[in-house]
Amino acid sequence: MLKPDSLRAALSGSVKYVKQNPDCLHIFIDKGVIYSTLAPSLSFEYQYTLNLIVTSYADDANLLIVPILHWLRTHQPDIMANPDKRGDGFTFEADFLNNAARDISIDLKLTERVIVSEDNGKLNVRHVDEPPPPPSNLSSYEIWMEGRKVATWTA
Repeated sequence: MLKPDSLRAALSGSVKYVKQNPDCLHIFIDKGVIYSTLAPSLSFEYQYTLNLIVTSYADDANLLIVPILHWLRTHQPDIMANPDKRGDGFTFEADFLNNAARDISIDLKLTERVIVSEDNGKLNVRHVDEPPPPPSNLSSYEIWMEGRKVATWTA
């Protein structure tokens, strides 16, 4: 599975708190399913819920949510594009620890397609990328809140 590491890298590069406190980011895979059929190939799809927990987070939640949405646009666009997946494809819970800090738990329903092809008795395995996102000529991003820049990252 490639998406958990990809999301960790994206958040480490875009969320200041995660970059400064890498041990605050915990990633788990829940409810995993290998979806395969009795087709001629052994190709399959990982289907799972990625549980992302950020502990003792005291910044604005938007500084965490917007980079995740940005990552989803490329790596799991159907969560936003499919009306049936919008309601439960990206969910969250928060435990307020005190007046400033909270633990935030985010669940993302993700899939990863894997193509297995046979060539003279050798099984070749490769992950398949998501369809390309809408074109953009931007290579860096900034988050502004109430007239001030609060975060930046490069794509």
